[in-house]
Amino acid sequence: MFHLATHRNRWYVISLLLVMPGILALLFWRLNLGIDFTGGTIWELEFEQPVTTEQVRASLATEGRGEATVQLSSSDDMSDNVAIIRMEELPQLSEEKQRLEAALEAEMGPFEELQISTVGSSVSSEISQKAIIAVLAASVGILLYIAFAFRNTQNPFLYGICAIVAMLHDVLFVLGVFAILGQLFDVQVDALFVTAILTVIGFSVHDTIVVFDRIRENLANQTDPDFEGVVNYSLAQTIVRSVNTSLTVIFTLLALYLFGGESTRNFVLALLLGIVIGTFSSIFTAAQLLVSWELGDFQRWWNKLLRRETAAAAAS
Repeated sequence: MFHLATHRNRWYVISLLLVMPGILALLFWRLNLGIDFTGGTIWELEFEQPVTTEQVRASLATEGRGEATVQLSSSDDMSDNVAIIRMEELPQLSEEKQRLEAALEAEMGPFEELQISTVGSSVSSEISQKAIIAVLAASVGILLYIAFAFRNTQNPFLYGICAIVAMLHDVLFVLGVFAILGQLFDVQVDALFVTAILTVIGFSVHDTIVVFDRIRENLANQTDPDFEGVVNYSLAQTIVRSVNTSLTVIFTLLALYLFGGESTRNFVLALLLGIVIGTFSSIFTAAQLLVSWELGDFQRWWNKLLRRETAAAAAS
């Protein structure tokens, strides 16, 4: 018999340790937004010989594009011969683009244009707004659905609120990791990243509902006279299933991350992080919050905090 709910305070500490570095990174560094959100151009060029970021930047600077960021990668048979250039919007078939091509070829030799993608500022603003609306709409829909699904329980909205808190915990963890990666390794987030976040939300809530549904069944069957005992028993019944289900997805995502294409690597990484943290939160966050609310932990903590503040004010 697992006694996970008995040690819920320690799971809260672990949850805080997982999300706090990411929250601080989001506050101080923020996400490294790609052109989908900021507008601009991504220009990918494959040279016939290896190049350096300094060479590419110097060539761009001669035509007034010194603000561009350059990332190098390699093709199958050469090292550092592919330059991924991110800059302000560069119109295709424009004279400026022709001048940049001439400057790059004069400095580093012939090259092949692999791709060029441009997003205008108005489009990027619209994408940002729709991404926020999508996440908010998903959260409200989840809250209402869970409240309806658990309408026969004593506090149906409590189940929905606990699921939303666990979901936000998962989203903050993924966002925080990408904020850190953006600062340290120049990893950018794009519109595909929003798709990954919505998928993480869906998986997180799905796993949480499975746990909550078992708690509801065991409450109806009165498997234990104490609510904490019911949750412990329910977690013991579902933990192996949750871990096994998650592992099958994790192994698939690991294969995609290690052997898939470069263009989907960040998307797969976001999913991988979300699946892992979602499995953790459904067992060690959402269910524990349910117990703390039912047993009055939050009220006791609040009263204790008020007593401390009153004592400190009286002492001063």
